[in-house]
Amino acid sequence: MATTASFSAQLLRLADPEREADRICARMRELMKSRLKRRGLVVGLSGGIDSSVTAALAVRALGRERVLGLAMPERHSASESLELGAKVAAHFGMDLLQEEISGILESVGFYRRYDAAVRQLFPDYGPGWKSKLAISDVMEGAELTSFSLVVQDPEGGVARKRLPFKPYLEIVAATNFKQRIRKMLEYYHADRLHYAVAGTPNRLEYDQGFFVKLGDGAADIKPIAHLYKSQVYQLAEFLGIPEEIRMRKPTTDTYSLAQGQDEFYFSLPYEKMDLCLLAKNSAVPAVRVAATLGLKPEQVEMVFRDIDAKRSTTRYLHLPPLLVEEIDLQTGQNKGI
Repeated sequence: MATTASFSAQLLRLADPEREADRICARMRELMKSRLKRRGLVVGLSGGIDSSVTAALAVRALGRERVLGLAMPERHSASESLELGAKVAAHFGMDLLQEEISGILESVGFYRRYDAAVRQLFPDYGPGWKSKLAISDVMEGAELTSFSLVVQDPEGGVARKRLPFKPYLEIVAATNFKQRIRKMLEYYHADRLHYAVAGTPNRLEYDQGFFVKLGDGAADIKPIAHLYKSQVYQLAEFLGIPEEIRMRKPTTDTYSLAQGQDEFYFSLPYEKMDLCLLAKNSAVPAVRVAATLGLKPEQVEMVFRDIDAKRSTTRYLHLPPLLVEEIDLQTGQNKGI
């Protein structure tokens, strides 16, 4: 546990990245053999640090011939995401397939539904426009978490409006199609190859529910869910992830306007969120955290409250389907309520 006297970013440093990589890979091999009973892994590659590290660990654990990388762009995706994902696959010698999902998204009405939700605030929104969601910024004095919709018209003009709950839910529900369709394709390729699917959340995302249920939250194994984002970057350097990926700012790559994760979901950049989460987990007082991060104690308290709120509101994302009576799958008997 971190103490108030020793609390600093150094607490997030991996003492021995090689040993940690070996420990993760040994556990992956054990789980693949004893629990999953599959011959390889499918990893969705986004060009980001988490999917790149997950792919590198999979190759290290199982061998490049038993890892399939899957790139799944659509019309809102950043072109660099596809390029960087391909660079990771080439760097580690793993196979890479590309599945363009714009057509599937069109067929389920994603673009139509999304645009209709945005037009509730910006009636002129249409072809040539771009948009994204943005969260309130604790660094700018926000005391309560709120969302805004940011749009850019074809001439480059930018406008922003506070987002009411109804269109917010409709926008998020629509964008969740992307993660669920991508996961559907990951499992298609896993089924045809007799592989399992590797999930890519880090500890911050896993703890705070930054994933879509039955979308990017669905996986058979999540190798880095115990690692803070800062530690994932340390492991990336040891594993030899290309520098341009390690230097890239974390993005959601979900909306048509460029968007960092701290704009959309987290109230601070990941380095500070990691420390706040560590402090919260270790009962370090807000005043000590504030001094370390250069924030006001009340700002850190707001982040602590937001951590608690996200844990509460996203708890259901972690739940399996709930049964009226539990069934013992070893004996076939009901366990009762």
